[in-house]
This record gives sequence, C-alpha cells and structure tokens, in this order.
Amino acid sequence: MTSPELAGKTVHVVDDDANLLRAIARLLRSHDFVVKTYPSAAEFLHGGVPAGPACLLLDLNMPGMTGLELQQVIAQCQSQLAIVFISGQADVPAAIRAMKSGAVDFLTKPFEPEALLASIHTALSRSHADQASTDALQQDWKRFQSLSPRERQVCLYVAQGLLNKQIAAELGTTERTVKAQRGSCMRKLGADSVPDVVRMVERLRDGGHLPKFDS
Repeated sequence: MTSPELAGKTVHVVDDDANLLRAIARLLRSHDFVVKTYPSAAEFLHGGVPAGPACLLLDLNMPGMTGLELQQVIAQCQSQLAIVFISGQADVPAAIRAMKSGAVDFLTKPFEPEALLASIHTALSRSHADQASTDALQQDWKRFQSLSPRERQVCLYVAQGLLNKQIAAELGTTERTVKAQRGSCMRKLGADSVPDVVRMVERLRDGGHLPKFDS
C-alpha cells in the first residue's frame, strides 16, 4: 500500500525501450517516487486513464499508438495527468505540438538525471494544482446546486451587479423577499460578500457549469 507521503509522487512511464524503462524506474524510485512502467500506450490504457494527480513520462515515437496520439486520448478524459515527453531525436514540430497541447516539458534522449527530475517535479506541481482547482470547482457547483431555483436566479442577478430592488423588478416580487433570498443564497454559498458571489459564478461559467453572460 502506498503511504500518504508517496501518494502524491506517482510517475507513469510509457516507453517501448525496456532498458530505458528499467533505468528510469530505478532512478525515480531512488528518489522516493512511486513508479509504474508500461511498454506501450495500449498497455497504459488497458486499465483506463489513471485518476488523480500524477506525472506521465511519455515517449514520443512508439510502435502502434504514438505519444502524441496518447496525449490526445488523455485530453478527452479530463485527466489531471501532467505530461513530460521524451524523444530520441530533436523533433521541433512535434515538440511544439506537444507543448501547445499542454505538455509540461519535452526532453531529448539522452537527458541528464537532474533535468528529468526537475521536469517531473514541475509536472507534479502542475498536476496537483489542477486537481485542487478541479476539487474547488466541484465544491462550488455542489453549493450552487443546493440553492432553490429562485435563489439561483437571485444569485445570478447579484453576480451581474443588480440591486435588490432591480432584482425584485426582474422577478416580479418584493424587495424584502429578494433580500431574504439573497441572504439565504449567501449563507448556502459560504459567501461573505458580493465579490465572493461574483468570483464563484465566474468560476462556474469558466468551468462550463453555467452559461456565459449575454454580451
């Protein structure tokens, strides 16, 4: 069983070079990483894309599915994996494509252990940050869903900067009723101020949970 201290230091390595796999695994384990190796993209995908924050050290050119193709598959899974590409040749167009698609780094073999370790640490930091953002967004959405339908309407109007009397006019109700609903909305959202509500709504919009404001 992986200890809590090591749970956040998982590195998946996909490369068809068995000798390189063993060498990288030995190096990373000597630095207390949890290492899982795969000889092909198909083997990596056999059990599904791993969940949770981790680094994926990925060979660019492999028989069957290439590293770039695997990157595109992972992108469709909303995974928090942070990818570091490794390649036996300095393929500039491929490196550019990989980085534009979100890769953390692109290393050319042979690489220095220090360079590899630095890239992996950067990748793990990004992966954990992405996971934290995802968790926070899910918590925001859970809170928003706890609102009644009318409280959701009030919340969205508040986020647009409308005053209570303006919201009341929009909803065909009284300012007093809106004030009560607004207070309930703030409590359920855990918001201390209107800017808190605005930021939460914007996070939900950016995350695709709510439609954008009409321009």
